[in-house]
Amino acid sequence: MNLIHNYTFEDLQEILLENGFKKYRTSQIWDWLYDKKINSFELMKNLPSDLLTYLKTNYTFESLELVERQTSKDGTEKFLYKLRDGNLIESVVMRHHYGNSICISTQIGCNIGCSFCASGQIKRVRNLEVGEMVLQVLESERLIGEKIDSVVLMGIGEPFDNFDNVIKLLKILNHQKGLNIGARKLTVSTSGIVPRIYDFADLKLQVNLAISLHAPTDDVRNKLMKINRIYSIAKIIEALKYYLEQTNRRVTIEYILIEDVNDREIDALNLIELLKDVNVYINLIPYNKVLGTNYERSPEKNQKKFLHILKRGGLDVTLRKEQGHDIDAACGQLRSKTEKNK
Repeated sequence: MNLIHNYTFEDLQEILLENGFKKYRTSQIWDWLYDKKINSFELMKNLPSDLLTYLKTNYTFESLELVERQTSKDGTEKFLYKLRDGNLIESVVMRHHYGNSICISTQIGCNIGCSFCASGQIKRVRNLEVGEMVLQVLESERLIGEKIDSVVLMGIGEPFDNFDNVIKLLKILNHQKGLNIGARKLTVSTSGIVPRIYDFADLKLQVNLAISLHAPTDDVRNKLMKINRIYSIAKIIEALKYYLEQTNRRVTIEYILIEDVNDREIDALNLIELLKDVNVYINLIPYNKVLGTNYERSPEKNQKKFLHILKRGGLDVTLRKEQGHDIDAACGQLRSKTEKNK
């Protein structure tokens, strides 16, 4: 049976109308799902018996089983969840002065195969259903006992490789009767699937877009991200400019700093040349060491030097405050380690 959390408000409303139920029942069901956050049809006390019978016959609630919970000294928490088919996914909750954010997974495994990333060490099994992504937010809220204020699609998987489900997820997260999280507090991160950047731009959503660039030239990026052999940096920049034209929304450039790979002065200068006329914000991220790779975190002095060169070059840039370094915080790290230890 299909997960009840798989459906946008409009989709569920259409389904109910087609099956002879009143339109307003959709609001009642969503009130139970996303305001009261119940996990059983039996608890939906204001629904008529025929509708309850229909729902129980055709839909189900997913159950995310908590396999492991890690807590960092800075308050960051990583959750390893088991799905009903036995596959494992990760979610990470980070605490900020402006509220709680969660980084969720969009796939089981990942086919992008970035050489520095733990997620790419285990190939994609399948896309996550909409409800399986929604429930990462709901279950993590339940576990921490606090509200999630912002959502980032930057965990295991490539969100634009699960495009249709991700768009439905965003609608549920943003909907006033859903989780009611503002569009500008939602971020989708892509490794650079160019056709989907154009598709996303055409939707003209107010959702934030982040590009995992991680290198200023094709020579460097080819070594780090095999997807660059299909979608070069030039193609990404072209798509990024189209996105800016369509949405007038600044794009975040994610750039992981890896020692002697992409943290050199020449890399910083090349990045300035690449992005000097583009409306972007650059987020420099100290690399989290992943077992099975030869990459090392850029030393702090290199990080600061890289940051200062970019600032002198006129780019809008920050060095991300490190969170969760003392736990398996890198995307896919905990799941990869667990799978390998089976």
